Amino acid sequence: MSPSAISHLAWKSLSNRKTTAILTILTVAISVVLLMGVERIRTEAKSSFANTISGTDLIVGARSGSVNLLLYSVFRIGNATNNIDWKSYQEFRQNRSVEWAIPISLGDSHKGFRVMGTNSDYFRYFRYGHKQTLQMAQGKPFSGLFDTVVGSDVAKKLGYHVGSQIIIAHGLSDVGFSRHDNLPFTVTGILAPTGTPVDKTVHVSLNAIEAIHVGWESGAHLGGTPDVNWLQGQNIHPEQITAFLLGLKSKIHTFALQRQINTYNKEPLSAILPGIALHELWGMMSVAEQALMTVSVFVVIAGLLGMLSSLLTSLQERRREMAILRAMGARPKHIFILLVSEASALTFAGILVGVTVLYGLLAIAQPVIQQMYGISIGLSAISRYEWLLLCLIQLAGTVIGFIPAVTAYRQSLSDGMTIKI
Repeated sequence: MSPSAISHLAWKSLSNRKTTAILTILTVAISVVLLMGVERIRTEAKSSFANTISGTDLIVGARSGSVNLLLYSVFRIGNATNNIDWKSYQEFRQNRSVEWAIPISLGDSHKGFRVMGTNSDYFRYFRYGHKQTLQMAQGKPFSGLFDTVVGSDVAKKLGYHVGSQIIIAHGLSDVGFSRHDNLPFTVTGILAPTGTPVDKTVHVSLNAIEAIHVGWESGAHLGGTPDVNWLQGQNIHPEQITAFLLGLKSKIHTFALQRQINTYNKEPLSAILPGIALHELWGMMSVAEQALMTVSVFVVIAGLLGMLSSLLTSLQERRREMAILRAMGARPKHIFILLVSEASALTFAGILVGVTVLYGLLAIAQPVIQQMYGISIGLSAISRYEWLLLCLIQLAGTVIGFIPAVTAYRQSLSDGMTIKI
């Protein structure tokens, strides 16, 4: 029998068992979707996190763990252990090794989105991705005391445009008693999408953060809050900030300045390198990654075992078919190749369906994941590692076909012809 004849026979055999074949293909497809989905989300999440900040040499905050400092200063996750004195920031801003510094102040919110106080240097020096600068989709950066620039997700979800007025709440719980109702902010700009936490942030000036908290001693509204006109007439300056980002004139000075900040005797500070802190974060998450990947591999194994079970079950029903093929001149090796071809074809079809379903699900889930978690899942081509995974699945599916093939190979002609129906 020629290879084309065996392929045609395998196709006819599978067509005759459509229901079983389709169920086997779906089992393999689900396995592929889970394995590839976990790998794609894992790699895209890492890429998205790594692209959140670029070109920053040091992140400085109150004394705490490096991962905690990275999470709240860059990803807006969690809270700082303490604030930093404004004089400390100014001292390091004027250090001869520092080219630029971006102060940030966190702690307030607006309808579930974090509010960040900063200054004009943020729009000038902050970089993300491959050293990309922040761009305005509409309007301009804030200039007045009660101006605000919102991220693209904030504007899209809440329907804001240039000129909209918003109310900021004290703390992360946006409830009635915590809102600064008498001090509305006006949206002067909307940032272009970045695929980073910037899209989910409301940006105001550091002076505005200081102004809205006049009368909020110890985090509680104990005194009367002055009105807008009075505050605008005052010379308000920040007294404390949450953290600041540093860009240095030369990378050579990074470790020397880091040591100087970590041993600063006026207040306890921590200076971290974003890349090293991110690597430490991945180290902490590696256990969860390995667990997910292990579960995915076992699902693939379960899918292949399901295909093996289906092939073995059908083989018992096809013993007469095998005997007839032998009687018509088919050699044992032809029977062997036929069954291996069927297993290989089922695995390939399962992989094809699985990859198609995966890309369809990613296309549907992409905006949801971006909106909820700030992770941009790109519909990029299959990577080299993903191709390796698919080839391993195909190889495993083909090898699985050896078991029923060997069984059929060993069946004698007389055994097949004497089966009672």
